[in-house]
Amino acid sequence: MRLCVFCGSNDGVAPLYREGARALGRHLAGNGIDLVYGGGKVGLMGAVADAVLAAGGRAIGVMPRPLVEKEIAHHGLTELRVVGSMHERKALMADLADGFVALPGGLGTFEELFEVWTWGQLGYHPKPMAVLNLGGFYDPLLGFLDHVVDQGFVREAHRGMLIVARDPDELLAGIRGYTPPTLTKWVKSGER
Repeated sequence: MRLCVFCGSNDGVAPLYREGARALGRHLAGNGIDLVYGGGKVGLMGAVADAVLAAGGRAIGVMPRPLVEKEIAHHGLTELRVVGSMHERKALMADLADGFVALPGGLGTFEELFEVWTWGQLGYHPKPMAVLNLGGFYDPLLGFLDHVVDQGFVREAHRGMLIVARDPDELLAGIRGYTPPTLTKWVKSGER
């Protein structure tokens, strides 16, 4: 199994984010799960990859050439795939992965998570999607997503596609037990 991890290229302000990334990396390696990620050596990206590698696991990075040239690529990975653009990066990571996990991060993390979630909602893939909600990082976003459901823009079943876990054990259990909904995307007036 391979899990794609989206996360910050910096550490954030709370030490628990970096330790959580390391814990996830150790957990992936300990369960024979390969890491697919953006290929960086910095921030939470570097922390999760270093932990996977230190625990004897496999880490596959995917990075556009302009970022490799800025010297932020992790050159100690099991495999580093260099692509031409961010679009190619995301498509390749999605193809390589059997599921997706978001750790704390910024705009890029959110964009990647929402893109694969949208693809899942549209039936482009049946893969599980999850957030590792370290220290309640995602609580405000989860509240907003509930609001979006209440306002009739997302079905409850599609909102329920996102697995929310507070630790790696809960995360992997949710991923292993994931079943995608069989609903269509479209919400009709009065439906949720």
